[in-house]
Amino acid sequence: MTASQQSSSLLLGEASGTDLATFVGRAQRVDPEGAARLVAAGTTLAAYASPVHGAGGPTVLALRVHSLLRPDEADVTVPLVALADRFARWQRITGPRELALPPSDAGGAAWAGVSPPRSGWTALGTLGTDVLAAEAQRGSEEITRGAPEGSGAAAVARLRALVWGRPLPGVDVPAGSAFVLDAFGFLVPSEPVQVHSHGPWRRLTTSRGYVLSRPALG
Repeated sequence: MTASQQSSSLLLGEASGTDLATFVGRAQRVDPEGAARLVAAGTTLAAYASPVHGAGGPTVLALRVHSLLRPDEADVTVPLVALADRFARWQRITGPRELALPPSDAGGAAWAGVSPPRSGWTALGTLGTDVLAAEAQRGSEEITRGAPEGSGAAAVARLRALVWGRPLPGVDVPAGSAFVLDAFGFLVPSEPVQVHSHGPWRRLTTSRGYVLSRPALG
């Protein structure tokens, strides 16, 4: 698809618009200067964000799927702050919301250049929400202890890559997946998290969303 063929705006219902704004808000809390990739195909909108990537660690994506009120085609990666600015204008709007897509200006989001598989996944089993929540908290506390105020950005990035790149207990899934599940509100009490694989990719699934991960290239 060429840039000229892509839609310049997307039409969402009130619930889908609110849900997308919540997704972007959560992404901003853990990656204030990050980006989101929005992929529209027909009446489906897939929103991706990646608070874990780079510095030799895994790439971990949060994915939430939304419904559109009209069929559209788009694939743009834009700064989270640009989307949040548009959502702020919706506060007094009820009913359908028109999302004017910001210019695709997130050249630093290298993680958006590789799309996870859409089919062909193999089931590996399930993980408990308590285990994942505990791993998310443990890793966050380790990073906080190891990167006190004043630590250089490169040192913090390397520490995050190390902590979030470790496998979860008993399964070949990076611990960063637990962090992303927790940060985006995807964990549901007493609901087992489904684990799937496809080559180097891993996918964790709950009724609230998906977390996809792959190890660092090379």
